[in-house]
Amino acid sequence: MALVFGLKNFKEWKPITTNEKAKIDYKKCNGCGKCVKACYFNAISWDGKKPIMKEFGCEGCGLCKIICPQNAIKLYNVYNAKIGYGETRYGFKIVAGQLKMGESGSGKIVAAVKELAQKKAEHAEIMLVDASAGIGCPVIASVSGSDYVIAVTEPTPSGFSDLNRALQMVNFFNIPYGIIINKFDLNLKHTKEIEDFAKRNKTKILAKIPYDKSFTDALVNLTPIIVFNKKYEKLFNDIILKLKGAVL
Repeated sequence: MALVFGLKNFKEWKPITTNEKAKIDYKKCNGCGKCVKACYFNAISWDGKKPIMKEFGCEGCGLCKIICPQNAIKLYNVYNAKIGYGETRYGFKIVAGQLKMGESGSGKIVAAVKELAQKKAEHAEIMLVDASAGIGCPVIASVSGSDYVIAVTEPTPSGFSDLNRALQMVNFFNIPYGIIINKFDLNLKHTKEIEDFAKRNKTKILAKIPYDKSFTDALVNLTPIIVFNKKYEKLFNDIILKLKGAVL
């Protein structure tokens, strides 16, 4: 998003904690090994005399703390992520978050990003959340509380499978949705399958976007496609009109 809208830098990057990790107090530890056997994530190893906490293994579940008979294990917050925002040249803000490599808490950082976006939104009528692919924690955190979901897919067997799973999750939350088929002209057979699926499920196809190198060129030039190539202005305006009818 920052690249598309030519955002040069983010303001006020702020470190946040999205998880806890266990730490062993060896002054209290008697080397019973119960924590090693109990850890579901195999985050604690045994060096022959004492338990050793692996640097990236702990998920912060707290089981080791509960079962330790010596009360030698404590949980502490880890600042493993950061969030920030930037101003675009088009008059609106972009809020983003970054999770450190190997760290957990992806759903929590999405929740933190949405909370910051609410504070920075001022008088904005719409907050658009760009979710990752799949149905994992960050996607669930992105979708929860939304008024409408735009499901973007591509006409491939894996794309259709992922779409199906994602929409099952969206249906669980009882959120209305529409579908955009990206690069639809690369495989017209699978595009037809997605259209038939949408028809059976009484779901709107918001748009079919063709494959065009202009999208890559626009990104390289840090420019929205509707500015870079005017022929796409109507296509995206039509999407806006359909969304207004569904949401507003």
